[in-house]
Amino acid sequence: MTQQRNAGDAHETYTPDEFDNPPAGPVGVHRGPRSLAVRVVPYIVVLVVAVLLGFAAWLMFSGSLNNIRFPWTASQSSQTSSTSASASDSSSSATASDSSSASDSTSSSAAASSAASSSSASSSPSTSTSTTASQTVNKATSVRVINGTGTSGYAATKKAVLTQAGYSNVVADNPTGTLPSASVVWYQNETDKATAENIASTLGISTVSQISNISAPVVVVLMN
Repeated sequence: MTQQRNAGDAHETYTPDEFDNPPAGPVGVHRGPRSLAVRVVPYIVVLVVAVLLGFAAWLMFSGSLNNIRFPWTASQSSQTSSTSASASDSSSSATASDSSSASDSTSSSAAASSAASSSSASSSPSTSTSTTASQTVNKATSVRVINGTGTSGYAATKKAVLTQAGYSNVVADNPTGTLPSASVVWYQNETDKATAENIASTLGISTVSQISNISAPVVVVLMN
């Protein structure tokens, strides 16, 4: 079906399309009336957003924001407390470890001191025994009594004194070679020192000397 369109004096023929027969009701910008709720909702949303923004600004400037406890704030506080507790436990452990180390060091020092004392104590008897052995009077040792006074029988007299004191191997003899200026008791070895001192004490002689190459382990020279 063709229609004719009057354009001034010209007549134009065209084929109808969908715009020539629109559907019922408004289409495109031509919409029907909206409900009250749909028209009011945007204003309500704007109002709520404005109130929330104003409240947030008030909290920020008044300082009240710091007093509000949010759920994530509690979680952070728990983590902080846990970290502090862990640090405290670590510090306590370190202190206990230091105390244990100090105690171990003190125990080691005490053990070392005890060991040193024991060593000293164990070495003391041997030293004492050695000293005692070197200072033991041997009345069976060979003793030679030399008379350097010129008085006949003087050496025999002193021999008798030593025999009475317990000496069993005493010989009275005449001098040979050079004599000392005063009475003296000579001993040859360190082991005879105690015996020589005992003989000197028995005979009242004050000088005791160690000398090598003598005719007996102990030699008594009588000069007065």
